[in-house]
Amino acid sequence: MRNGVLSITPATRRRRLRPVLPNGLPADNGIRRHTAAEQVYRILRLEILSLQRKPGDPINDREIETTFGVSRTPIREAILQLAAENLVEIQPQSGTFVARIPLAVLPEAIVIRKTIEELTVRTAAGCASDRQVAHLRAILKRQRACATAGDPMGFYTADEEFHAAIAEIGGYPSSWPLVLRVKAQVDRFCHLTLPQPGRMGRLLREHAAIVNGIAAHDPDRAMAALAEHLDRLMAGLVLAPDFDPNYFIGDPLALAAGTRAVGQRDGAGGKPPARALVAPALVGD
Repeated sequence: MRNGVLSITPATRRRRLRPVLPNGLPADNGIRRHTAAEQVYRILRLEILSLQRKPGDPINDREIETTFGVSRTPIREAILQLAAENLVEIQPQSGTFVARIPLAVLPEAIVIRKTIEELTVRTAAGCASDRQVAHLRAILKRQRACATAGDPMGFYTADEEFHAAIAEIGGYPSSWPLVLRVKAQVDRFCHLTLPQPGRMGRLLREHAAIVNGIAAHDPDRAMAALAEHLDRLMAGLVLAPDFDPNYFIGDPLALAAGTRAVGQRDGAGGKPPARALVAPALVGD
C-alpha cells in the first residue's frame, strides 16, 4: 500500500494469475485463457477504482503482458470489458487510457443505489438476528481500526463488506453486485475524498446509525440513517471538480443541477448545498 492506495506488485499479479482447477492442477487451454482474462479485468478494475491508475493514464498492453505473464488475447478481452463500463477509453491510433470520471452519471448512480439499498435495509431491519447484527458490528470494528491506522483502502474494503452483508441479511444478496457495477464511477470519486481528515470517522457514525436501526428492528429508523448516509454523498458531489479538474469530464453546473433535481424529488428543497456547508461532509466533522 502506498499513500492509502492499494499497491498490487508484479509478483502479486503473477500469483493471482495462476488459475487452478478443482483438483489443484493448473488450468490451461480455453479454461486458462478465460480465467486469465477475468483476473486481469478484476485487477485492472480495482486499480482504476482505487485511483492507482488515474484518469488519463495510458494502459500499455505490452507492460501488462509482461507484468501479468499472460498473452495479448486475455488482456484485450479485459480491456474491452472495462471499456463497456466506461472505465477505459480506446482511442484508435492513439492507444488506451483510463477514462475520466463523467460528472453527469454520478447523481443517477447514487439514486439507483439508494433505491436498491432502501429495500435491503428495510428488510434487514425486519429480520436480522442477534448473530447477524453482531457480524455488522464486527465489520464496523474493523473499519474503526482502519480509520485509526489511516488505511483508506482497508476502510473501503470493509465498507463494501458492510453493505454486502446488509443485502445478505435482507435476503437480496444478488442486489449488491448490481450496485457495485452501478456505483463504479462514484467509487472513484469516493477514493479522492476518503483520505480527507474526519471523513472516515463520519462514515463510521453513519454506518453505526444504520446498524442501530437494524438492531432495533426499526425499518424507518434504519432507512432514515441510510438516506442521510447517501444524501450526504450526493450533496458532496458538487465539490468533485475541486479535487482535480483533470480527473473529470462534463459540466460542473450540470452536475449541480442534477443534484438539485434529486433534492427536489426527495423533498430536500430546490437549492443546492452551499460549498461551505458541503465541505465538512467530505473533509471534516
